[in-house]
Amino acid sequence: MPLAALQILRSRWFALCVHAALWVVLYLAVLNLRGKAPGFSESAASALQPQPSLPVGKLDALFASGQISQAISNPTNIPSPFFTRYFVPPAPAPPPAPTTRKIEITYQGFYQTTDGPKHAVLSVAGGLMVAQVGALVATNVYVADADLRSVVLTNTAAQTNTLTLNTKKEIEVPIR
Repeated sequence: MPLAALQILRSRWFALCVHAALWVVLYLAVLNLRGKAPGFSESAASALQPQPSLPVGKLDALFASGQISQAISNPTNIPSPFFTRYFVPPAPAPPPAPTTRKIEITYQGFYQTTDGPKHAVLSVAGGLMVAQVGALVATNVYVADADLRSVVLTNTAAQTNTLTLNTKKEIEVPIR
């Protein structure tokens, strides 16, 4: 509690005000002790008999012998008292979204100009692509080296794939 509130609760004038208020409440309570009696009067008795609160007449049909024998003789659809769905495992969770995809790459050769870097010609997912050595081919896949018969592709985890000339190969790349 804040210090100011504690000082107010501990002060003498507050205690005196509470004391005076209690005396006023006591005085008002004593003043109104006499009060008035409620107005009672005699009423005539009702000639109608009270109706039963429960319709007992309909209970006879429930306990008729034909109803009981029919319920006992046909217990096929009664569930077992020990049946519960508490222990049924939950539905399997949907599989997680794929994190990689497969693409087809075909190496179709390379060319090099005078004093220039090697350029590999690749068919990536049906389209033609010319990539310089060290360039990005697909997500996280780079051209590492190219020669007359093959090209070496690598990724950032240093996994290499060697593609031979005019041979399709599927590689897995992460989805962006």
